[in-house]
Amino acid sequence: MRYAFRRIIGIIPVLFFSWTVVFVVLQMIPGDPVNLMLAGVPASEEVRERERERLGLDRPLVERYVSFLGRAATGDLGESFRSREPVTKMIAEQAPATLQLAAGGLAVGLSLGLILGMIAGLKPNTWLDTLCMVVALAGISLPSFWIGMVLIYLFGMTLGWVPIVGTGLSALILPSISVGLYIAGGFARLVRASMIEAMSQDYIRTARAKGLSRGKIAFKHALRNALIPPVTLLGIQIAVLIGGAVVTENVFARPGLGTMLVDAVLTKDLPLVQALVVYTTAVYVFINLLVDLLYGVIDPRVQARRA
Repeated sequence: MRYAFRRIIGIIPVLFFSWTVVFVVLQMIPGDPVNLMLAGVPASEEVRERERERLGLDRPLVERYVSFLGRAATGDLGESFRSREPVTKMIAEQAPATLQLAAGGLAVGLSLGLILGMIAGLKPNTWLDTLCMVVALAGISLPSFWIGMVLIYLFGMTLGWVPIVGTGLSALILPSISVGLYIAGGFARLVRASMIEAMSQDYIRTARAKGLSRGKIAFKHALRNALIPPVTLLGIQIAVLIGGAVVTENVFARPGLGTMLVDAVLTKDLPLVQALVVYTTAVYVFINLLVDLLYGVIDPRVQARRA
């Protein structure tokens, strides 16, 4: 608990720095925010000044910066220039679709990557190892939009097994596979390397000498000690998924934060862009905190060193 408390306290300067960068970059974007918000609608200078005052653009830069940090900490990041809706509400409406895609892609990537990595790690330098690594390399190398189009043509249009667009679990299968293959490729390669290293350790030879079965040695002893490097990679990939699988969402015509971010950038909806970057940064930091705490659960030696 003391270690977790210190890590949580350590998040504060990270968020402070990242949000400061977000504020500075968005302030450097050329153009008047009021003109961007009006989108060419004729308005008098008096109306424009009142709008600047309402948005707080007439205040000094330092005051706006302090106000931004305070609103970011409380989750209130203003209104969209286009829809005039609170950006927090807009993000909350699109977040479930992105979380569903992230969960589906994670389930596919984790299960497939673990299976391929364990088979390759337990049978190194065999035809099984080569086959598993070819599949993993294909998952990393092939573009997700190409995989998505192939899945749509084969399983959606030709065979008609699953719907291409829509809501529900069945419409989530193809996007999850498209996203999950990329995760599975990197995860499988790292699991393989960690399993090969773990299986060569002295405690594995001792377990074999005691007469333990191959399954018990592989799952109870080798796999648990080999999981720390893959879990580190998994934490980074989860954060990327939550940030939005932009290409996959567009290929399958799914709503989500990735599509929303692209639209906000193209229309120069600065409050929405700012809110999406702030929330994505916070999620990324907290997921890596959870991964760091998970190390102690996987390997008790890590927890002992921290204590």
